[in-house]
Amino acid sequence: MFVFRDKLKKIDMGEGVIRQYLGAGQNMNAQHWDMADQSVVKLHTHSQEQFGYVIEGGFKMIIGEEVTVLKKGDAYFIPPNVPHEFTAIGQTEAIDIFSPVKTDFPWKDE
Repeated sequence: MFVFRDKLKKIDMGEGVIRQYLGAGQNMNAQHWDMADQSVVKLHTHSQEQFGYVIEGGFKMIIGEEVTVLKKGDAYFIPPNVPHEFTAIGQTEAIDIFSPVKTDFPWKDE
Protein backbone atom coordinates (compact mmCIF):
# COMPACT_ATOMS: atom_id res chain seq x y z
CA MET A 1 0.00 0.00 0.00
CA PHE A 2 2.96 2.32 0.46
CA VAL A 3 5.88 3.03 -1.84
CA PHE A 4 9.14 4.62 -0.73
CA ARG A 5 10.85 5.98 -3.82
CA ASP A 6 14.31 6.05 -2.26
CA LYS A 7 14.09 2.24 -1.93
CA LEU A 8 13.06 1.57 -5.54
CA LYS A 9 15.44 0.25 -8.17
CA LYS A 10 16.42 2.73 -10.88
CA ILE A 11 16.16 1.23 -14.36
CA ASP A 12 18.42 2.95 -16.89
CA MET A 13 16.69 2.76 -20.26
CA GLY A 14 19.63 4.49 -21.95
CA GLU A 15 19.91 7.81 -23.72
CA GLY A 16 19.10 9.83 -20.59
CA VAL A 17 15.90 8.05 -19.52
CA ILE A 18 15.63 6.49 -16.06
CA ARG A 19 12.46 4.93 -14.68
CA GLN A 20 11.33 3.56 -11.36
CA TYR A 21 8.44 1.13 -11.18
CA LEU A 22 6.14 2.38 -8.40
CA GLY A 23 3.91 -0.70 -8.32
CA ALA A 24 0.47 -1.94 -9.29
CA GLY A 25 -3.02 -2.41 -8.01
CA GLN A 26 -5.68 -4.61 -9.58
CA ASN A 27 -6.53 -2.17 -12.37
CA MET A 28 -3.59 0.21 -12.74
CA ASN A 29 0.15 0.61 -12.31
CA ALA A 30 2.51 3.55 -12.04
CA GLN A 31 6.02 4.64 -12.98
CA HIS A 32 8.27 7.53 -12.10
CA TRP A 33 10.45 9.00 -14.87
CA ASP A 34 13.64 11.06 -14.79
CA MET A 35 14.67 12.29 -18.23
CA ALA A 36 17.69 14.32 -19.25
CA ASP A 37 17.17 17.39 -21.42
CA GLN A 38 16.29 16.40 -25.01
CA SER A 39 16.00 12.68 -24.19
CA VAL A 40 13.20 10.93 -26.08
CA VAL A 41 10.74 8.14 -25.48
CA LYS A 42 10.12 7.41 -29.15
CA LEU A 43 6.74 7.15 -30.86
CA HIS A 44 4.91 4.05 -29.65
CA THR A 45 1.46 2.67 -28.81
CA HIS A 46 0.00 0.32 -26.21
CA SER A 47 -3.44 -0.99 -25.34
CA GLN A 48 -3.61 0.74 -21.94
CA GLU A 49 -4.95 4.21 -21.21
CA GLN A 50 -2.23 6.44 -19.81
CA PHE A 51 -2.34 9.45 -17.52
CA GLY A 52 0.76 11.48 -16.75
CA TYR A 53 1.75 14.45 -14.61
CA VAL A 54 4.84 16.63 -15.09
CA ILE A 55 6.53 17.16 -11.73
CA GLU A 56 9.54 19.13 -13.00
CA GLY A 57 10.77 20.30 -16.41
CA GLY A 58 8.52 19.66 -19.40
CA PHE A 59 7.85 17.71 -22.58
CA LYS A 60 7.36 18.36 -26.23
CA MET A 61 4.64 15.81 -26.65
CA ILE A 62 2.95 14.12 -29.56
CA ILE A 63 -0.38 12.36 -29.00
CA GLY A 64 -1.93 11.16 -32.23
CA GLU A 65 -1.99 14.15 -34.58
CA GLU A 66 -1.56 16.71 -31.79
CA VAL A 67 1.76 18.28 -30.77
CA THR A 68 2.12 20.51 -27.72
CA VAL A 69 4.53 21.62 -25.03
CA LEU A 70 3.81 20.71 -21.41
CA LYS A 71 5.48 22.28 -18.38
CA LYS A 72 5.68 21.64 -14.65
CA GLY A 73 2.19 21.07 -13.27
CA ASP A 74 0.64 20.06 -16.61
CA ALA A 75 -0.90 16.63 -17.23
CA TYR A 76 -1.87 14.44 -20.18
CA PHE A 77 -4.31 11.66 -21.02
CA ILE A 78 -3.47 9.18 -23.79
CA PRO A 79 -6.24 6.92 -25.11
CA PRO A 80 -5.48 3.25 -25.82
CA ASN A 81 -3.66 2.46 -29.08
CA VAL A 82 -2.90 6.11 -29.93
CA PRO A 83 0.71 6.80 -31.02
CA HIS A 84 2.59 9.10 -28.65
CA GLU A 85 6.10 10.43 -28.04
CA PHE A 86 7.86 12.43 -25.32
CA THR A 87 10.90 14.72 -25.70
CA ALA A 88 12.19 16.20 -22.44
CA ILE A 89 12.60 19.96 -22.19
CA GLY A 90 15.18 20.48 -19.48
CA GLN A 91 15.75 17.92 -16.75
CA THR A 92 12.28 16.38 -16.51
CA GLU A 93 10.52 14.34 -13.86
CA ALA A 94 7.06 12.82 -14.36
CA ILE A 95 4.65 10.16 -13.14
CA ASP A 96 2.67 7.86 -15.47
CA ILE A 97 -0.36 5.75 -14.57
CA PHE A 98 -1.56 2.93 -16.83
CA SER A 99 -4.95 1.18 -16.83
CA PRO A 100 -5.39 -1.71 -17.08
CA VAL A 101 -2.03 -2.79 -15.67
CA LYS A 102 0.77 -2.51 -18.24
CA THR A 103 3.07 -5.52 -18.03
CA ASP A 104 4.78 -5.46 -21.42
CA PHE A 105 7.52 -2.89 -20.85
CA PRO A 106 10.31 -3.68 -23.32
CA TRP A 107 12.82 -2.74 -20.59
CA LYS A 108 11.24 -4.75 -17.84
CA ASP A 109 13.72 -5.18 -15.02
CA GLU A 110 11.56 -4.99 -11.93
